[in-house]
Amino acid sequence: MDPLPSRCAELASPSYTNFTISVVILVGILVSYLPQHYRIISLRSSFGISPYFVLLGTTSGTFAFANILVLPLSSQDVACCKAISGIACFAGLLGIFQAGAQWLCFFIILVLFVVYFPRATSATSPTHSAATDQREPTRRGKTSRLNAEPTYRTAQIVTFICIYHAIVVAIVSVVLSFTRPSALQAWADIMGILAAILASLQYFPQIYTTLRLRHVGSLSIPMMCIQTPGSFVWAASLAARYGMDGWSTWGLYIVTALLQGSLLFMAMYFEYISPKETRDDGEQTQTDAADGTHNHGTEPSEETPLLESP
Repeated sequence: MDPLPSRCAELASPSYTNFTISVVILVGILVSYLPQHYRIISLRSSFGISPYFVLLGTTSGTFAFANILVLPLSSQDVACCKAISGIACFAGLLGIFQAGAQWLCFFIILVLFVVYFPRATSATSPTHSAATDQREPTRRGKTSRLNAEPTYRTAQIVTFICIYHAIVVAIVSVVLSFTRPSALQAWADIMGILAAILASLQYFPQIYTTLRLRHVGSLSIPMMCIQTPGSFVWAASLAARYGMDGWSTWGLYIVTALLQGSLLFMAMYFEYISPKETRDDGEQTQTDAADGTHNHGTEPSEETPLLESP
């Protein structure tokens, strides 16, 4: 019997500690996104979620998943499954399963975002009607910000871009794997860098949206509480598996954890530390909406009395 290649021999005797941690991370990824999925579905609204956050997050996840798929080391791991046991094969492919699970879960957020995009309400408040925004200025004399807010068409464009991007990345990766396999490491590094850049930019539009609304909206705080420390653990697990050659894979999750932690702190501040200010803003918005509905169609004219009867 021919001896196993060094990589396959290494996978044939997996570290049970690292295997256990990797399984926990995989389950944690799946569980961590459930609160966000449930919150959007239960509220039947994706209010408060920036479309650019969804766009950057989905494209970043696509790059990250494709990055780990095309790594030459991943190809070796897949090839070793023909010579090692099923459990050892599963342990060796856990990094791929983790990246795939995260991409799938975020893609579900993309679908829920566009399905439950608030079309009947204002993009700045779940209690303020879009029609009221369109026909009346704010009380302080500021013009309506309707044109500056994302629309349902924006959500549709974001969805199209994400799907088109995933198809293009898949085609390029498959073509390179058959025509120029020697370029796969460079292509993986490029995608890892792009994924890190997009992940770094991903949270800025959401941080801006949450700061401007002073409300968490449909964002799930439990999801971020699980994912922020989990990203550091995941990065450490991937670093132990792929070493410095896989820096473009595990470095992404360190960047993500730092930025998501900032968003988590902001969300917890508006939700728990200073909720009164947020409630006051919502009550003011409700009052504006009620006044706009009451006054609609009763614009003053030459026949309007100066004093209205009580």
